[in-house]
Amino acid sequence: MASEHSMDIVVKFDFQELRNAVDQAKREAINRFDLKDANIEIELSDENIKITAPSNIQVESVVDILGKKMLSRNLSQKILKRGEIKEVGGMRVRIEIELIKSLDQENAKNISKMIRDEFSKAKASIQGDSVRVSSKSIDDLQGIMARLKADSSMKVPLEFTNYR
Repeated sequence: MASEHSMDIVVKFDFQELRNAVDQAKREAINRFDLKDANIEIELSDENIKITAPSNIQVESVVDILGKKMLSRNLSQKILKRGEIKEVGGMRVRIEIELIKSLDQENAKNISKMIRDEFSKAKASIQGDSVRVSSKSIDDLQGIMARLKADSSMKVPLEFTNYR
């Protein structure tokens, strides 16, 4: 049995599932009665999602549809960082939604600080875009996982990998 147990805290999601959710949202927006002839565009790139529609209300409707499709595919809406709705000309508006793909330094420092303050026997170290947590007790690691899952102040979807 190992003397040290560890895990990595990262931000990741299945991009193919996101692509499927966007495709489903496109189909529903085309077929839904109130959005049918609105010429709504949803573009997915590696970095963001762009939604273009004739009005703010229609953009919000499409964002809601996308959120429901993501939820049905077990994707957290925390991976989306919404921008502001902007006019793009031609009586159309656009919203750009940035995809959160990795753990930034600020959130990594907050996680590390929380672990140091609340779990004195666990050690946290920031390694690029992940936080490695090690402890002699598996119970400490499970407590850290439960604490981070219950923390509503975390604005990023955390995943726990390399659990040993």
